[in-house]
Amino acid sequence: MTTATSLYGQSLYDLAAEEGLSEEILKQMEAVNVIFKENPDYITLLLEPSIPRRERLGLLEEAFRDQLHPYLQNFLMILLENNLLRGFGSCCRTFRESYNKDHGIEEATVTSAVELTDAQVDSLRAKLEQISGKTVILRQKVDGSVLGGLKVEIGGRLLDGTVMGRLADLRKKVSETVL
Repeated sequence: MTTATSLYGQSLYDLAAEEGLSEEILKQMEAVNVIFKENPDYITLLLEPSIPRRERLGLLEEAFRDQLHPYLQNFLMILLENNLLRGFGSCCRTFRESYNKDHGIEEATVTSAVELTDAQVDSLRAKLEQISGKTVILRQKVDGSVLGGLKVEIGGRLLDGTVMGRLADLRKKVSETVL
């Protein structure tokens, strides 16, 4: 994440929050980010220096006309004009982080050997919310190498209750033991 894109993302968040539009613009930003990720050639086209700037701006405006809030539409145009459109994902992350901070939301990732049931996810989310005191958005990852148990990343902390984690701890303790 570059300083410039972080600054742009934070500036858009500040404006949206001041106007009471942060949730609406966040949803739209995330949708645009998915479109950009699925169509990387479109970004390449928009940044092609052989195409006149006015034409590139027109392509961007036409693509999202009447679908985005004017603040976000103008934001995209500014990024394009400053050759920062590739950093849009970074702007989204900064916007999301600020939104989460202001709304008491914590993002967490749980990694398990098999997919968790809805009941297990709900139970884990409730426990994490109790621990953190925040609303938790929980994402799942499945990784067969964990063998069993759960690994949870939340708020910059790692809670490792996996079999692999326990084996690694045991291996470390055994190697530190002096006979």
